[in-house]
Amino acid sequence: MSGKPPETFGLDRLETPIGVALLVTDADGILRALDWEDYEPRMKELLRLQYGAVVLQQMRSPQPVRAALSGYFKGDLDRLSTIKWQVAGTAFQRKVWTALPKIPPGTTMSYGALAVQLDAPKAMRAVGHANGSNPISVVVPCHRLIGANGSLVKYGGGLERKRWLLAHEGVALKPAGRGKGASYPLPAEERRRAGEVAELTPRAVSAPLRWRADGSGRS
Repeated sequence: MSGKPPETFGLDRLETPIGVALLVTDADGILRALDWEDYEPRMKELLRLQYGAVVLQQMRSPQPVRAALSGYFKGDLDRLSTIKWQVAGTAFQRKVWTALPKIPPGTTMSYGALAVQLDAPKAMRAVGHANGSNPISVVVPCHRLIGANGSLVKYGGGLERKRWLLAHEGVALKPAGRGKGASYPLPAEERRRAGEVAELTPRAVSAPLRWRADGSGRS
């Protein structure tokens, strides 16, 4: 008896100000994963955990996806909402991932606050685990979740990328010393306001989030 055949997705690359992004799309042009070239093994492992065996074929992603991402990195933050995406994962993971795009650009939310919004106030750690397992960076903006004290905490693509993305979206950042690891030039406006960065001055999101009842993960 043969097992389930592997899923086949297309793999493309896109140059961005914070490194080469890996774009994984399906036959319908739906985004299934977005990660960074220096984290390719992590991306493949997340895909395996969600779909089982996966075959990635070099294939250019749909032009609307590339154009929307390029627009975002040029400052048109709302372009992310035009990208169609889909995830697998557990029901709780999908609930978390579908809630993340409801956090507006330029704002942040703590893990505990999101747990409360999801009617699971004791599930802060589970929210953190789900956030860390998000296969679609940037578009499903796990970088907008921070610690209750305003600390960046962690980010699957590296803290320097998280700092850059938040600064790019207009989150106020406190000046501080450099950390270890790769460093990316900050957006011009953030350089003018704050110089080099480390920790956040969070802008909390208080409005209730809404997500699709079917948990499909499509935006």
